[in-house]
Order: sequence, then structure tokens, then C-alpha cells
Amino acid sequence: MNLSKKFMGISPSPTLSIDAKFKQMKADGLNVVGFGAGEPDFDTPSHIKQAAIDAIMSGMTKYTPASGILPLKKAVCDKLKKDNNLDYEPSQIVISNGAKHSLMNVFGAILNPGDEVIIPAPYWVSYSEMVKLNDGVPVIVYSGEDEDFKITPKKIEENITDKTKAIIINSPSNPTGMVYTEEELKNIADVCLKHGIYIVSDEIYEYLIYDDKKHFSIAQISDEIKDITIIVNGVSKTYAMTGWRIGYTASNPTIAKMMSNVQSHATSNPNSIAQYAALAALTGPTDELDKMISEFSKRRDYMCERIEKIDGVSSLKPNGAFYVMMNISKLYGKQINGKTINSADDFAEFFLESKLVAVVPGTGFSAKDYVRWSYATSLENIKEGLDRLESFLSELK
Repeated sequence: MNLSKKFMGISPSPTLSIDAKFKQMKADGLNVVGFGAGEPDFDTPSHIKQAAIDAIMSGMTKYTPASGILPLKKAVCDKLKKDNNLDYEPSQIVISNGAKHSLMNVFGAILNPGDEVIIPAPYWVSYSEMVKLNDGVPVIVYSGEDEDFKITPKKIEENITDKTKAIIINSPSNPTGMVYTEEELKNIADVCLKHGIYIVSDEIYEYLIYDDKKHFSIAQISDEIKDITIIVNGVSKTYAMTGWRIGYTASNPTIAKMMSNVQSHATSNPNSIAQYAALAALTGPTDELDKMISEFSKRRDYMCERIEKIDGVSSLKPNGAFYVMMNISKLYGKQINGKTINSADDFAEFFLESKLVAVVPGTGFSAKDYVRWSYATSLENIKEGLDRLESFLSELK
């Protein structure tokens, strides 16, 4: 029997594949060090866990409204007002099973067959597959280190066609950690408004910003821009709640209603207990978040300083998230154990085989000359991984 051609055309997530391979090797007793995970290595703060326990004990274990409980929606509205100076009604908020689910809802709501979505690259691996799953066409537009890995209005203009429906803006970015400035976002917004295309603003790493950089939501620019912007966010990265699976969107009422209707048929409500935990996260203290940001900043500084001192590789210091993209193009043609490095995939494979270090090749991010390191791991692991990198490179011929 024939299976779905659409589903057969979807590639597995390389980041999850690398993480799964790392965990299996670790389970097999190998001394492997992993840098593939896209999740904080910190535990969920205790007051959030207690809120979940309290929800269980008080019987909050039944169905909720499909688009989320009202107290959580109100908390999201309060957060958007306090942090982003944006006014939304609870009816414009859709709570979903993680930001990934939120993005699927977004593309399902705005795309018709053949609609194009501009995806600035390097990009998070799931964007293109999500667009394809919703019958859209991903248009990948690459920007290099000389552009700080950020798309420009000129490049957007060059790739807009009569089929362009939306652009994705991810700031801070996975995988590059780059953060768009207010001025850069205003220039992008002008192009989107001029051509009447939606802006899908993925802000899941909003709080994970370092140095003097500030997060600015593109929806803040004007009411006109806010109306064509769908904000995607969640509690996963900020509060070390990746496994709780709570994300949310903020959009104009028409899109919000469409996403709510679809979700009611696809998944029903997000986990009721996790919703109450997310409510505690958004309304509770931020002490643990502040500690996490401080620790991530130290790890980033150490990783980038070490990489810059190692011959043959380099990196652009990120402003946010918890990833570093390492350029390995100078290693092409070099060999180890009789095998030649001709791509980032080769590098990642040989590095894992030889030194038991798992990094993610940039191929899946449309960044063919890079591998991604996550510093969402201990400083001890980072030191060990970089020591092994130096050892690996010393053995190349």
C-alpha cells in the first residue's frame, strides 16, 4: 500500500538524532560528551514543580479549554504587556503543546498549497519541515558571518514573489545565537508591510540574552505590524521546562480563532498539570532564571575564547540562546584514520567516532561549513569537549 508522500518527504530532526545517539552511547558505558541538546541542563525551579504537584492534588486533571486555561492566558497577556509593551486579550492567546506545536498551528492557519515562507538561514531545523507539512514551500535565504548570520531587507526583497505568504524571524536565534536590533527589525517590518506578508516571530529564547543586548519584539513596532505578526513563545527554555511541553502564540483574533479550532480537533488541550506549572513560571520569582543566564554567559565566554585560540576553527560570539556555531571549513581535505573531512557531517561523524564528542553538523541548519555546540551543559563538560577537540585536530593530517 502507498503511504503519504508528504510524510515520506519529511527528514528526521538531526539535532534529536544526535542527542539520541549520544544518550545511547552513554547508556552503553562510553565516556561520551554531548553538545547537541537544545535544552537547559538546569532543573525546573522548585516553585514550578510544587505548582504542578498542587494541581494534581487539587484535582486539576480534567480537560481544559482546547486553547488553554484562562488564568494562564491572562498571565501571558500580562507578560507581553510588562516585557514587550504589547496589549493582547486572552482570546488572542493559544496555549499549545510546546512552541513547536504552536508553530505547526501557525503554518496550518496561514498557509495554502504552494504558499512560500522565507526562512533566514542558518535556521532551526524544523522550520522547513513544518512549512512542507502544511503544504507550503520553504524559501531558504542564507546570510553569512559577515552579516552576523542575519537577513537583510535587500535579501528579503530579492526573494519575495507573488506566492510569498510569510517570513520567520527567530531572535535570539537557534542555531547562531544572534539577536536582531530594534532598527534591523523595523527595516524588516517595512518590507513585510509593503508586500503584505505575515511575520512569524519565534521568541522562545527571549530572556537568554547576554552583555548589553536587549530583546525587542517586532510586534512592538506599530499596530499595523502587530496585526500581521504571530508571536511564538513558551516556557521551555526560560524556565528549564522542555519536557513540560507548554508554548503559546499571540496573534490577531482571526488567526487565534483558527488555531484554536484546529487544536481542538488535533490534540485538544495541552496537559492540564503542565499549564498550572507554566502559570507559576510566568507569575513567580525569577531568581533561578537570573542564575541560569549568568552561568550561560560564563560558559559562552569560555567556549568562544577557547575556540578562537585553536588553529583551524573559529566562531562568531553569540549574543543569546546557548549555541555556538564553529566554522570548520579550513579543515576540508584533512584526514584522520584514513578518512577525509569533506563536510560538516564528516567532521561531526569522525569527531564522535574518534573522541566521543557529539556536536551537530550545520547541514540541517543550511550552514554547511559549521557545526553547532550547545553550552547548555556544565563548564566541566565544555572544558573536556574542547580539550578533545584540540586532541582531534592535532591528529589530522
